[in-house]
Amino acid sequence: MWQRLAGFVLKYRFTLLLILLASTGVMAYFASKVQMSYDYVATIPHDNPKFLEFQQFKKKFGEDGNMMVLGVQTDKFFQRDFFRDYIQLNKDIKQVHAVENILSVPMAINLTKNDSTKKLEAGLLFKGDLSSQETIDSLQHVFNTLLFYKGLLYNPETQAYLMAIYVNKDVFNSPKRTAVVDSIYKITKAFEEKQHTTVRLSGLPLIRTVMAVKVADELKLFLKISFLLTGLILFLFFRSLGSVLMSMVVVAIGVIWSVATIVLMGYKITLLTGLIPSLIVVIGIPNCVYFISKYHTEYAKHQNKERALVTMIQRMGIVTLFTNITAAIGFGVFCFTNSAILKEFGVVAGLNIMFIFLISFILLPSVLSYLPAPKLKHISYRESGFIKKLLDFITTLVFKYRTSVYVVTGVMVIAAIIGMTRLQSVGYMLDDIPHTDKLYTDLKFFEANFKGVMPLEIAVDTKRKNGVVNLQTLNKLDELTQLIAAQPDFARPLSVVEGIKFAKQAYYNGDSSNYAVPNQFDLGFLAPYLRMKAPAAGAAGANSTFSKLVSSFMDSTKQIARVSVNMADVGSKRLPALLDSLKPKVDKIFDSSKYTVTFTGTSVIFQEGTRFIISGLTESILLAFVLIMGCMLYLFRSWRMLIISLVPNIIPLVVTAGVMGWVGVPLKPSTVLVFSVALGIAIDVTIRFLVNFKQELPHHNLDISETVKQTIHETGLSIIYTSLILFAGFMIFSFSEFGGTKALGWLTSLTLIVAMLTNLTILPALLLWMEKALLKQANKKQELKMVDEAEDMPMDKLGVGDKE
Repeated sequence: MWQRLAGFVLKYRFTLLLILLASTGVMAYFASKVQMSYDYVATIPHDNPKFLEFQQFKKKFGEDGNMMVLGVQTDKFFQRDFFRDYIQLNKDIKQVHAVENILSVPMAINLTKNDSTKKLEAGLLFKGDLSSQETIDSLQHVFNTLLFYKGLLYNPETQAYLMAIYVNKDVFNSPKRTAVVDSIYKITKAFEEKQHTTVRLSGLPLIRTVMAVKVADELKLFLKISFLLTGLILFLFFRSLGSVLMSMVVVAIGVIWSVATIVLMGYKITLLTGLIPSLIVVIGIPNCVYFISKYHTEYAKHQNKERALVTMIQRMGIVTLFTNITAAIGFGVFCFTNSAILKEFGVVAGLNIMFIFLISFILLPSVLSYLPAPKLKHISYRESGFIKKLLDFITTLVFKYRTSVYVVTGVMVIAAIIGMTRLQSVGYMLDDIPHTDKLYTDLKFFEANFKGVMPLEIAVDTKRKNGVVNLQTLNKLDELTQLIAAQPDFARPLSVVEGIKFAKQAYYNGDSSNYAVPNQFDLGFLAPYLRMKAPAAGAAGANSTFSKLVSSFMDSTKQIARVSVNMADVGSKRLPALLDSLKPKVDKIFDSSKYTVTFTGTSVIFQEGTRFIISGLTESILLAFVLIMGCMLYLFRSWRMLIISLVPNIIPLVVTAGVMGWVGVPLKPSTVLVFSVALGIAIDVTIRFLVNFKQELPHHNLDISETVKQTIHETGLSIIYTSLILFAGFMIFSFSEFGGTKALGWLTSLTLIVAMLTNLTILPALLLWMEKALLKQANKKQELKMVDEAEDMPMDKLGVGDKE
């Protein structure tokens, strides 16, 4: 079949090249339409109970992750010049497109009792002429008595102050959000320079925007570096500019097709799909190395270009097909998960690995057939003295020191297994950001001063209309608030009960000792005042703002209460433990027959998503193993060869897991991803070695030892170079700003290097062990045959009896 395919490609090379170039032109058009993803990609399936709870919550109360926070820490906050500039900062940010509302100290609302109308009036506290320090000091004193804002907008112990910036979620799910964030950065930078203070910025909208920009920047950078680096390695290998350019054209077409596939599938560039173009460069180059090096090897033997091309397609076609299939399996199994982001990555990567095979299979033989035959200097790399000595050393290890190879490998595996016992599974929302990055340090500022900004939501269903405004429910909500506020990782929650406590304080003329839930006696006097008067002129929007703030913590029927909590980024391991420790105490407060309490919000969804992805990836690895085993069994039709092929590839995965345990790299979505990807790529080396072994065995009279020696020398060169290309290609990702991408880079590189070593030592050693087993089996059969013949033979033929 492959001989016929070789004839077809060479016969119709011009037509095939035209079709390939025309297809690439069409793909380039679609690739130009690619867009960045600005949406929050769900990591759990839409039928997951926690996801459904979150959707129900958003339907009643809206988005929970649309708040940015701005923080300053200073002892001169209420000094006239600083305070007036801070007020202007509020106004400037409020003017930015997509900023819907701001809650901060200068925008703080106070409630005052109007005895004549028996209403509470809401108005800005800091208003009027603020040019006098005495006026500001007087208003500051009033502000400090308003316990509603304590811990919410300021921390008196650390002198830190917070500004909550509520943004339009639709704008922040579009490309426009980058301009909004840039505008806010520009405004805060001017304030920093004028006041000589540090402004901290955080919140989910900001984090997602900054990470999207970093993804786009890294996509361009890594693509350029991967092209330059692989091009340089190819030039050092082949010492031919033509071979390098040809290979670069193959991967360039592959990159265009990969980006176009993202568009055609209806996807956008995410943190994972953004890696695919660079991965195509790294994975596509070995195809070129295998084809071109085989072409050079065959040409050196016969000095016949056409024969060399046909043999190249015949021998390397099946090898490259199966290496690409196994690599595609390594990536493609992710499309069987229920995680949207992993499914997109798996589909696009799997398809384009097969596309790169098709591209190289058509383009390389066709172009080589038009080019002149290679010169001696272009194939002299095969006679490299250093490589020859290295391969001789490997051959010596395999043939003379096989026991030592087994012992060293065994010790390494045992150490790795011990390391695996130290592995932990944990993920953080800002896992991928360096701890020195301002995004990370600013988040830690808010955790230190305000206990964090990550949203956790609690929905309390009273199971009856107007159940929230029941005095018994309000007391229970206050008890829940105190329980949560006492936890070190949770800020003081906000709920309708806080608004009612604020109203009671206002009724008693701002006396802070009355910031508490009203009792039955208070309600008789307070009830009329809770129907707040419309704002007076000059206080436009204040009443509306406070009313919206209070009403946003109840649904329209007043049946479900919302308790919003800001919390630290405690990680996917601690969050379930914290929530589990709270639930028994919450159940004591709320009788389950009367109330239903649900913990939800972005923090819970993230934790569930991390757990779900790790579980899905584990299943994907097992599926990849099964599928790759099927490919190997089909290719070699031998269970013994299947086992031999898997052992050198299981060892690198075990070693990598062990290294992760020893150096403290946790199991999280980005690191679990390594195992399936590395398995799919590393098995390529095994296929390359074993297919060559199988092809050469008949030419050496079925002499396994001689064939192994020949295979090490013939495939060792291309295996070493392709492994180095893959190592260098994946090491590029280790320079990423994202921890997950960095881990994917250096862990995959480590796995591939160990896989190269095991495939050049353990694999041939196992083949030689197979020879011994076959010889023993053959000898045993021969002995049995001789015994059977002896039993049937007359005694005198055996030389037994009288010699006389």
